[in-house]
Amino acid sequence: MSRIDIDARTLLQERRQALRHPRRALARAQGGGAWEEWGGDAEPLAAEARRELHEIEAALSRIEEGRYGICQACGGPMGLQRLRAIPEARYCLACSGNHHADD
Repeated sequence: MSRIDIDARTLLQERRQALRHPRRALARAQGGGAWEEWGGDAEPLAAEARRELHEIEAALSRIEEGRYGICQACGGPMGLQRLRAIPEARYCLACSGNHHADD
């Protein structure tokens, strides 16, 4: 696994955790204690959060399968700047305009 893959996996896992447990992430960001973590029922996820979680899971799968950083449309490299900006991206910049988020 390359350094890019390792960095992306770490970032994606952190974002996944923050989306699944937004109160915990907020408490940590504000320097709060662990008392926030015991809370009751989980809040339902908004549609946008569910979509982002789906994209994160797909990107983590691509990393594990050795396909991360390869455009799903043209098969070319995604580019380091694009991967750093949007680690869950599936398409290179040139192909991204031709595909919607739910493709």
